Amino acid sequence: MAYPGYGGGFGNFSGQIPGTGPNMFAGGYQPGYTPYPGSYSAADDSMWSYFTAVAGQDGEVDAEELQRCLTQSGISGTYSPFSLETCRIMIAMLDRDYTGKMGFKEFKDLWAALSAWKQNFMTIDQDRSGSVEHHELSQAFATMGYRLNPQTVNAIVKRYSKNGRIFFDDYVACCVKLRALTDFFRRRDHLQQGCVNFTYDDFLQGTMTI
Repeated sequence: MAYPGYGGGFGNFSGQIPGTGPNMFAGGYQPGYTPYPGSYSAADDSMWSYFTAVAGQDGEVDAEELQRCLTQSGISGTYSPFSLETCRIMIAMLDRDYTGKMGFKEFKDLWAALSAWKQNFMTIDQDRSGSVEHHELSQAFATMGYRLNPQTVNAIVKRYSKNGRIFFDDYVACCVKLRALTDFFRRRDHLQQGCVNFTYDDFLQGTMTI
């Protein structure tokens, strides 16, 4: 069956397109995949200085601190810095214990995803306008391994576009929410059939916090 909504690697666009290949479940994702392959120590990590410059005494950052950290790092390049709301949902994407903060490990995971999403955005933003159109966003979803029907893509475009164009900050917010909601669904799809049952409270916890 076609299983819309499940991307493959969420941060690894090199080589084979994520979400395809012979070892796929019906859900469209590889069994036991790791979203961000590889690891490295903080001592050799240039991101460590960005993170520690804004992190609190608890070694974690909230949305405002994350916004400062990402702005100072320059990861958005020539595009506009990330809004506070986008930073909130970035944290929510990785915040499994609902503390509203993230540690350095989560920050590295986020950085890997942001770098890949930025690379993908630059690839489809061929005219360097700083925005993408409907068909380009659909292409980006396919590259990331998502199988979304046209109605779903249209609904997403209406939510994140301004005058028919999606700018980088909104594009990242869209990618974050799409990944977070997909992970929320996938963790409950034990039979990997694209159909789950969950309680009302569970649904609210998984959607209202993103």
